[in-house]
Amino acid sequence: MTLHELNEKDVIQVKTGENLGRIDDIVFEGQQITQVILRGRSRMFGMLGRDDDLFIPWTAVKTIGADVVMVDVEIPPPRPARSHRSWV
Repeated sequence: MTLHELNEKDVIQVKTGENLGRIDDIVFEGQQITQVILRGRSRMFGMLGRDDDLFIPWTAVKTIGADVVMVDVEIPPPRPARSHRSWV
């Protein structure tokens, strides 16, 4: 399987069924995969930046199917958006 083929699959959290995104990169140590990286989702079409990237340990990948990659990992809650207003 190639990175391009992995990139076309949605990553789904097993416990909640949440679609976390798609794999954008892979981290290797030696010849073993140690992590997959999902790029953070853009906020307001990218004008407000992106969420933090998700680094998922390879050990959390449970199944790679025809259309999805199932992972069992705790995802930290998203950071609250920063307000651009200043109340003086």
